Amino acid sequence: MSVLNKKTIEDLDVAGKKVLVRCDFNVKMENGVITSDKRVVASLPTIKYLLQHNAKVILCSHLGRPKGQVNPEFSMAPVAECLSKYLGIEVKLAKDVVGESAHELAASLKDGEAMLLENVRFEPGETKNDPELSKQFASLAELYVNDAFGSAHRAHSSTAGVADYLPSAVGYLMQKEIDVMGKALENPVRPFVAILGGAKVSDKIGVIENLIEKCDTLIIGGGMAYTFMRAMGYSVGTSICEEDKLDLAKELMAKAKEKKVNFLLPVDNVIGREYKPDTPFMQIFSDAIPDGWMGLDIGSTTQELFSKSIIGAGTVIWNGPMGVSEWENFAGGTIAVAKAVADSGAISIIGGGDSAAAVKKLGFAEKMTHISTGGGASLEFLEGKELPGIACIDNK
Repeated sequence: MSVLNKKTIEDLDVAGKKVLVRCDFNVKMENGVITSDKRVVASLPTIKYLLQHNAKVILCSHLGRPKGQVNPEFSMAPVAECLSKYLGIEVKLAKDVVGESAHELAASLKDGEAMLLENVRFEPGETKNDPELSKQFASLAELYVNDAFGSAHRAHSSTAGVADYLPSAVGYLMQKEIDVMGKALENPVRPFVAILGGAKVSDKIGVIENLIEKCDTLIIGGGMAYTFMRAMGYSVGTSICEEDKLDLAKELMAKAKEKKVNFLLPVDNVIGREYKPDTPFMQIFSDAIPDGWMGLDIGSTTQELFSKSIIGAGTVIWNGPMGVSEWENFAGGTIAVAKAVADSGAISIIGGGDSAAAVKKLGFAEKMTHISTGGGASLEFLEGKELPGIACIDNK
């Protein structure tokens, strides 16, 4: 079932209606102060559209992991303050999630006003997708909008369950994720190059299997590359390697060959003595890693090889760094790939997490078509899995 035919907020008649909007306000906080408000800013287009179209807006989100208990440390109060500043109107905070305070505030909302519920994870039923809690959410509003892509892979009451009881649509942030990633997977501009990094093959098996069916070139870097090298019979020293996944690695390489996918692994590596930022290091070819040394980044020949296959691509999806990119001595591979993707002119999609952080840190964010807001959700999307937070939304 295509995810591209979901209703969007523009398909709903919102004027004079109470609209419950699930956002991703899981912001970074230190001592009760928001240290990065990017997620709040990302939700503003949806909220502003609703306010401008005279909806009564009831916002909700989780924050941190209060584990079903009321914990003032995880209160949404700083988020309400931040929203009020950006929207130029007071966003009142309910004292509870679906209790008396929430109902009173919702009942008193006028057209073009907004409120925020307390942290949805203060309710023990939230993460269990409890139908009773979902009904209580629904009783606050007349319409439901999900704009929290970062939580779309979770079937919780506020991300999925509530849609059973209200007409629903996706917000602008969710719509962009679905459009850009959905089109890249369903009908990519070719050549389609997928780049996967990170530590473990086991985390990305489903993604590799799904992408082998769709892409023209598959590039593997990061720690997971050493499991493939080991499967080819190379010695990998003390590099991270999943011995129990060697047969699977062989199968994936054989499948790529059968599908005529250009499957690229590092031909040389930057290796270190220990897993430390200041460890002695040197560059060496993949078939010559000595005992007692570990691969920590791709080498310069590999950087060239990977960059050449990225330049000239029509679509690029990248998830996971090429090495231990937070350490200067082992960041070269990730920097080279980020630069190649930025200069490629391709439709470029960065799948959340470490690769998104690297791209932003290096100043290439503006050159990317799309940086996903959801690490886990974008991985499951690339795997071809149905995401509960999208599946529950009404079709057009």
